[in-house]
Amino acid sequence: MSKPRMSILLAAADVLRCFSSTRHDVTVTDLVTLLGMPKSNASRLLRGMRDAGLLETVGDSKRYRPGVLLHQAGHVHRFAASLIDRADAIVTRVSEEVGHTGYISVRRGIDIVGVTAHPGRHALRVVTAIGDRLPAFASSTGRALLARLPDEEVSRLYVDGFAPPSSTAPQHLDELLARLAFTRREGYAESHDEAVRGVRAISVAVGDPATGDEAALCISFPAATVTPEERLTIIRSLGKGAAEIAALTRDPLFIPTSDIFEETAP
Repeated sequence: MSKPRMSILLAAADVLRCFSSTRHDVTVTDLVTLLGMPKSNASRLLRGMRDAGLLETVGDSKRYRPGVLLHQAGHVHRFAASLIDRADAIVTRVSEEVGHTGYISVRRGIDIVGVTAHPGRHALRVVTAIGDRLPAFASSTGRALLARLPDEEVSRLYVDGFAPPSSTAPQHLDELLARLAFTRREGYAESHDEAVRGVRAISVAVGDPATGDEAALCISFPAATVTPEERLTIIRSLGKGAAEIAALTRDPLFIPTSDIFEETAP
């Protein structure tokens, strides 16, 4: 590809970056202001992008907005990667950042099943076999996903009660509902020495309303090895990554992580 043509593509990409949730259309004047582009160049570029189907004019005005071709491309991108793929990419990134094991899990009734795993680089690593089932009520991944349900539905899932695997897991339904309320308020769930002894884990959940899929993004680590500062880094990193996915899937149930964290989650 010749350099002039590449320059046109780069300029067109700059124009597309001008659009945002608060700027739905642009004018020649906008490009002059935002990109420092000469007015004649801006005018030619917008007309060229319109003719190529990348942009369209707003009625009879001189304003331009994304065209049908871009909407089609966005639709393809929207469904090209599954929720699990997107979540796994985030967990991979966070796991490499913090050095601890990352998981993606899904809920199957009252159980949680791990579908991907990324062992950490630290000498002490927490690794659970993919496909193993854990009780949802006694795991951070499970509670992150259960928190997306109304309390009435959670109560129906546990109408027969449950047997706590440890003293740090919820001991009864009321305690479970209290922990889910915390997750809905703070945006993350945390477990400490519950279904897996000696292990601490932090999870956030995200879903795709178009497919009905939901997934929990988790970082787990030996309980005694992480400092309070590292814990907050994990929460923030998972929360930020999940928010990226939620913005793409337009997840109405996504719970952003709070900017203020308690040292010990309930």
